This record gives sequence, structure tokens and C-alpha cells, in this order.
Amino acid sequence: MQVYYPESALERAMKVQEVILRAMSGQILWLEAAEILGITDRQMRRWKKRYEKYGYDGLYDRRKKMPSPKIMPFEKAKKILKLYREKYFDFNISHFYDKLREEHNIKISYNWVRLALQGAGLIEKRTRHDKHRKRRPRRPLIGMMIHMDGSPCDWLGNGTMCDLVHAYDDANNKLYDLELVKEEDAITCMGMLKTVVEKKGIFCSLYTDRASQFFLTKKAGESVSRDRLTQIGRALQELGIQAIPGYSAQARGRSERLNRTLQGRIPQELRYRGIKTIQEANKYLKTEYIKEHNKRFVRKPEQKGTAFIPAPKNIDLDKIFCFKHERTVNNDNTISFNNRILQIGPSELRVSFAKCRVIVYEHLDGSISVGYGPHMLGYYLPKGLSTNSHYKQKEKVAKRKKATTTFNQKRTHHLLETADILTC
Repeated sequence: MQVYYPESALERAMKVQEVILRAMSGQILWLEAAEILGITDRQMRRWKKRYEKYGYDGLYDRRKKMPSPKIMPFEKAKKILKLYREKYFDFNISHFYDKLREEHNIKISYNWVRLALQGAGLIEKRTRHDKHRKRRPRRPLIGMMIHMDGSPCDWLGNGTMCDLVHAYDDANNKLYDLELVKEEDAITCMGMLKTVVEKKGIFCSLYTDRASQFFLTKKAGESVSRDRLTQIGRALQELGIQAIPGYSAQARGRSERLNRTLQGRIPQELRYRGIKTIQEANKYLKTEYIKEHNKRFVRKPEQKGTAFIPAPKNIDLDKIFCFKHERTVNNDNTISFNNRILQIGPSELRVSFAKCRVIVYEHLDGSISVGYGPHMLGYYLPKGLSTNSHYKQKEKVAKRKKATTTFNQKRTHHLLETADILTC
């Protein structure tokens, strides 16, 4: 026969439990707990001993036949609350639960941890009033849709807002790249897209918000312009990647949920490890956090296989993921660009390039190259950087000069052969 208990008895047991949890966590003294419950300090000591001996079971009034939950040893419960209060005070429940299992080998149910933290007043209780929305099915194959977004937050805990830019797969939640920057911009996003294409291959579509680095909008609130492309839009078009704009935060629900997850974990991890600079944070994010995150949150895609296509070897990604600008060569074979004068050297292609339309490639590393059709006319180091001070730049200069020299040698050889034929 099922026994029903008065509501007042349930409320009393819950109140006693909540007050004792607060005393256990160190938020209030045991004498203050006795005052809150309206009992003597002697009775409070009795309840504390009963809790130490029987766990939650000792909090319930046997005269009213209150049903008891599973017993949790007092010392274990006290240790969990102490860990949260002293070391993990800014972690969310899920993150703290993972730390208990991985670093402290405490195997306990998530629900117990949630109720204990909420009962002790260490975490606020949340009531959900979400609007009912229809779920958008995930893409069945990895590589069909990549999400990219930036999340502003005080990531380093020093009062300065920074942006955390991330790229992840819609099919399995796999995080491909993370980077903490002072402000999300086209260079950061383009560099991240280049990294994904180099490591994984060309994907089908990119889903982002309508930020100015992704789309141009003729009028605020209206649809994005399809005939005018940003530099990122142009790079995606050259690779055959569809750019999909999100028109509301609700439409990009998965990105917003990932932002909340990252905001609930990364600042706490950086604080826990004593990381104070953006450089140190990025090193940790790329070498450790991405692996930990994927181990915890990656899910199995609906179908086996991949939609990623390896980038063709004849495609120069440095000339796609860059900023292209058209310029007209001056009479003295120079180009004016960003307050710099770029001198074009002698070439066997033409006697002079005056009045020719050329393409200036502004690369992600700050270097500049000038192209005339498929030919490279010059390569220029970032402003203020000498060749001797940067080994990688020396390698790039040598590589591009070698390509230009090889082309000139082939052209000279071809001209000589042609001259011999005409002479005969």
C-alpha cells in the first residue's frame, strides 16, 4: 500500500537538508544554521551527528514515515562541496561533474551533484521557459556543413573582453579549431578556414552569422547581398563552398549552445591553470582543450563516410585565402599599395608593365605578392620585417623566386628554339 505524506513534512525535510548543505559547504556556521531552523545548538549537533552516521537518511522524520533517499556518506558529501567551494567555484555543474570523475575519481550521479550544489546555494536553480521550436536535423555526413562563430567574453578573467573564434562540424559536433583574439576579424576567420581546408579538405557549406567579414548587407535588417562578396565570400566561391547566413540567434542554436559550453568551461580552465595571456591561452586551446572537448562532446554522425574533398594540388591556397586587390602599374613600374611603393623588377614577359592591371595578393602573414595573370612579378616581405630576421619568410622568398626563375628559364629556352626555327 502506497503511503502519502503531508506536504508540510516534505517542505521541512527539504529545508533542513538545504540548511545543512550550506553549513557543510562553509557558507554559514552551524550555530547560524540552528538559528535559521529555529532549533537549539544542541539539537543542531544531534542532526549533524545523524547526518554523519546515516547521510541524507538521518534528516527525515521517522515518526511521519518520510521515505529516505540513497545514503551518501557525510565525509564524501563534505569533500565534494569543499572541492567546489575552494577549487571549482566558477565551474558549471557538468564541468564540475567531469572533474570529479576524471581528476578525483569520485563516481557519483550527475543529479546528486546538481541537487547538492543547488541545495547548498553554491549554484542557482534555473527554471526553463524556452519557446517551443522545431529542431533542425543535423547533416548526415561530416564535411557537409561547418559552423563558424565568435563569442565575446572575459576569457582571461582580467576584465578585458576578447573574442573566441571556433569552427566545428554540424554532423558530429567535432571542434576543428579554436583561437582567442582581441577582436574577431576577417584575417582570423580566413586563417581558420585555410587551416580546416589544409587539414581536412574542401567542405560543402559554411554557416555563420551576418558579420561584415562574411556578408555585405545593403540595409540593416535586410537580406545579405548576393552580387557583392567580401574577401571571405570570394575565397569560398573560388573553392565552391556555399556560404549560408544565419538571420537570428535561434536559427544558429547549435553555435549559441557551443558558445555557452565554451564560456562555462574555458575561463575556468584558464583560471585553474594560471593562464593570463592570449598567447598562452591559444597554446593550451590548440594542444589540449580541443582534444578534451572532442572526447567529451563528439557524437556519432548519422552516416559513415565524409563529404570532405582533398584540395587539388594545382590550387595555391595562399592565393585563395588572402586579400586580393586590383591595381594599375605606374609609368615607373611601381605600384602604390597601403602607403607602400612596390617596385616591379625587370621581366622577360614584357619590356614594361606600365598601365597594366595586376593583382596584389595581401597574404595572411602580412607579406605581399603581385600577380599578372598566372605569373608572379614580385614578392614583398611584411612592412618593417627584414629577410634576415625571419627564417620562414626567407623560405617563402626563396620558394617564390625559384618559381619565377624557373618560368623565365623555360620562356627563354622557348624563345631561343623559336629563333632557331625561324633562322632555318
